Amino acid sequence: MRRAAHLLAPLLLALGAVAVPVRADLPAASEATRFYPADADGASVLDAALAAAAAQGRVAVIVFGADWCHDSRALARTLTSDAFRAEFDSRYSVTFIDVGKPQTGNGRNLDLVARFGVRKLKSTPALFLISPQGKRINSRKDAIAWRNADSRGEAAILNWFRAAAQR
Repeated sequence: MRRAAHLLAPLLLALGAVAVPVRADLPAASEATRFYPADADGASVLDAALAAAAAQGRVAVIVFGADWCHDSRALARTLTSDAFRAEFDSRYSVTFIDVGKPQTGNGRNLDLVARFGVRKLKSTPALFLISPQGKRINSRKDAIAWRNADSRGEAAILNWFRAAAQR
């Protein structure tokens, strides 16, 4: 594919088009994620997640993000990893809810984020820990501080959850 793009570049330039190099660090269309399904009924998903976590005596981890966001995807990969499940599956119940692009005015499910005290979501993802009794455990400031989830890395995210488990 790269060879074909290399050979095609002069032709595209001659035609007035711009050749964009293939980036190996981006997932192919077939590898696109669906952690945050845009077509899901966010309110129903949230209500069911909170009810199930409460019934099981687990802390609900509610993540508001989007599949277009690299930090949302990185956080979701860690929260669905074997390492996370092995250590935290009995304590936490994880749910992902799509918020579209609130930064550009194209948000969705923002009323659900507001239920946890965040009136205006400026970046993604946002992560809320909700006790089995329905109380938010982490602070509002902490909940919206995940916009650097990708650069935190899996080890730091797992350590954050270890510390949260002590609250």
